[in-house]
Amino acid sequence: MGPRTAGGPQGGARLRSHSDGSRYGGRSLGPHSHPQPSSAVLSNPKSVLKRPVSTEELQRPGGRYVRKSFTVVSDAVGWGFVVRGNGPCHIQAVEPSGPAAAAGLKVRQFVVSVNGLNVLSLDYRTVSHLILTGPRSVVMEVMEETPH
Repeated sequence: MGPRTAGGPQGGARLRSHSDGSRYGGRSLGPHSHPQPSSAVLSNPKSVLKRPVSTEELQRPGGRYVRKSFTVVSDAVGWGFVVRGNGPCHIQAVEPSGPAAAAGLKVRQFVVSVNGLNVLSLDYRTVSHLILTGPRSVVMEVMEETPH
């Protein structure tokens, strides 16, 4: 997701993500702090999506996507996932040992709502901001592709 959100393991440390998509290891010190990047700064990762998906496709009755709801409670480091995309947003990465994985979030799910607010048409920075500035517990509705 945007700044200061966990994204995946690297050398045992939780990864954090800059708002430009590059990732670094380290812990957040506060809402306006900028942790020092580790020596291995990763470039902007390629999208995990297999193909582009529109909001219309996600909302199509009888379509190939099913709606699921998850409650993710952040820990001292964050929520453990990365959001990317521009309406609709998708889950780009999930830290295997983080709160999002424990709640059931998976890569390639599309974010429909955050704490009851429809976010299908919002970009990832806005969705990230809603999560980062909201309560410690976030209720997310997502759309997941059904198996063929």
